[in-house]
Amino acid sequence: MTPRTSRPARRTRLAVLLAALLCAAGASTAFTTTLQAGDARPTAARAEVSGTSGTYQSPHTKPYVRTQLFFGTGRHGGEPPITEEQFMDFLNKYVTPRFPDGLTLQEGYGQWRDRTGSINGERSYELILLYPRERAEARDADIEYLRDRYTEMYELESVGRVDEQVRADF
Repeated sequence: MTPRTSRPARRTRLAVLLAALLCAAGASTAFTTTLQAGDARPTAARAEVSGTSGTYQSPHTKPYVRTQLFFGTGRHGGEPPITEEQFMDFLNKYVTPRFPDGLTLQEGYGQWRDRTGSINGERSYELILLYPRERAEARDADIEYLRDRYTEMYELESVGRVDEQVRADF
């Protein structure tokens, strides 16, 4: 037998649920309201939602490309893993000169299946680069150089790459 909930407790739950639904409905339309001339709402309310993707576009940001590179440190043939010192040397010699405006580096753990079918787990680095969309073609050559250089230096199969269009400001 299930215990019965008191009438005030049911009303409280119903009121909380109704409030949550109203908040959710209001939040989903907050950025799509059309502004009238002379509207004095704050700048954030004047932001647009992109027509096809539904992506929020703040008036304070510009089109950028975000590239993530995934560098593994495990090596084949019994070679020792790439050390933190070796990776930082690679970063200082090859990455920073090509992307002096800034980058983000995160250390993590990665896992992938190599060409022999073995699943490998290893310490890895995720390098995040942001650059203006109009410079994407020039940046592409630098990124591919970094991927090729790292795989050649350490005789690795690949460096993972993900690109996406974003909006950013600094």
